[in-house]
Amino acid sequence: MRLYLKTQCLGMLDTLDEAEAEIGRLLKGKDGNTVLSLLEQCQESAITIGNAIDSACAPAGNGDASGNEDGADGGAEAPAGENEGSSAVHALETYCELLYQLHEAIAAGTSVNEASMLKKLRAQVKKCRNELKNTVSTQREVVFLPYKASMWDSLEGFWKKADADPDVNAVVIPIPYYDKMPDGTFGAIHYEGDLYPKDVPVVNYEDYDFEAKHPDQIFIHNPYDGGNFVTSVHPFFYSSNLKKFTDDLTYVPYFVLGEPANVDDPKALEGMAHFVQTYGVFNADHVIVQSENMRKAYITILVACSSEGEATRPYWEAKISGAGSSKLEKAEHLSKVDYVLPPEWEALIFRPDGTRKKTILYNTSVSTLLKENVAYITKIVDVLNVFKQNQKDVILWWRPHPLMMATLTSMRPELAPIFDALVNQYWAEGWGIYDDTPDLDRAIACTDAYYGDPSSLVELYQKTKKPIMIENCQVLERKGQE
Repeated sequence: MRLYLKTQCLGMLDTLDEAEAEIGRLLKGKDGNTVLSLLEQCQESAITIGNAIDSACAPAGNGDASGNEDGADGGAEAPAGENEGSSAVHALETYCELLYQLHEAIAAGTSVNEASMLKKLRAQVKKCRNELKNTVSTQREVVFLPYKASMWDSLEGFWKKADADPDVNAVVIPIPYYDKMPDGTFGAIHYEGDLYPKDVPVVNYEDYDFEAKHPDQIFIHNPYDGGNFVTSVHPFFYSSNLKKFTDDLTYVPYFVLGEPANVDDPKALEGMAHFVQTYGVFNADHVIVQSENMRKAYITILVACSSEGEATRPYWEAKISGAGSSKLEKAEHLSKVDYVLPPEWEALIFRPDGTRKKTILYNTSVSTLLKENVAYITKIVDVLNVFKQNQKDVILWWRPHPLMMATLTSMRPELAPIFDALVNQYWAEGWGIYDDTPDLDRAIACTDAYYGDPSSLVELYQKTKKPIMIENCQVLERKGQE
């Protein structure tokens, strides 16, 4: 039985207890008509609870908890087969029969031991509650909503733990997203449900009824809702809307950040504030960040930006966890032997005698692009020329940020055709690897060193203990431009 449904049923049983107390009060006041109405309402509630338990626990085809639907006019019928919810349902059947007897006696003006009858009603509700709590097993439904397949690694570790838990139904639902146009309107829509690893069963977002299912927990890794200038997930999947369909919206950043040196000084943390002050952080019930140190940084930033200041600290401390990043955990254990490269890539990396060339992961990020503009394109051209000249000994593995073209189109449209032409030329010449696949881990595992921008990828690459060099867009290797 779903945890959400069990919680609802237990809440309704509490309401029956409250109704029993009210029935006792009304009987003392000789308010027979109101009592009769309340008894009918109690039976309707009991039938609803029984049907919910029976439906959740019984094999397909079993009956519901009551054979009638017309108020307090008889006891409920037993389900066709026994299951772990049967005892709870039987208690409700007895409860309904007692309600019927009390209802008929009051309606006929017949004398009845009201105190004894109310005591019996309480006993059956108590029995149902105990059976429901102690006999009916509970399964949580945990939904994961990645939007870009290349960012799945931020949720993958959490999904694997959930999927391995027999008491959890873990559901992966890739969600659609839009490019954002320069004027902020939605452009092309994208759906990457076919790009996930083969061991990850995905459910199409159109086939999952969030309102009916009401998952116990939803994981997201996009915190921006409509506030991103480059892309937007479908508005249905904004954190502000998802809160309606779960009791635990959990946000896990798709990125990792450099660990801050001073987590207690808001001024020292200003550079990372825009990563923290997002809709996802504010709307989520829980936020899981990469380390305890990062948790403290988040709390410092959020306390500083809150109008009530320090009074909000307990709230943020309860909400934010430093349990770790599945991206970082996975990066520590990556190995070349775990990956089979496309034949055309292997032909570039391996010499005819079987020896391997040094392979350099070249990472170009959107943040540096937006900062450097034309100078950044010039730097990329320069880097490509250097590696092209040295392709006999070193192979370039170029992996632009997955949102590079979308960022250019939205925020630097004048540079988009230039970058696109550059990529097409690189593809056509075929002397290096161009990696636009979702598999970031393969690029980290199968390269020998990192060169490029100071992005979150650096934090992952450090886990491999391999060399890292950060590029300087102002330094060019071409003669006369050094």
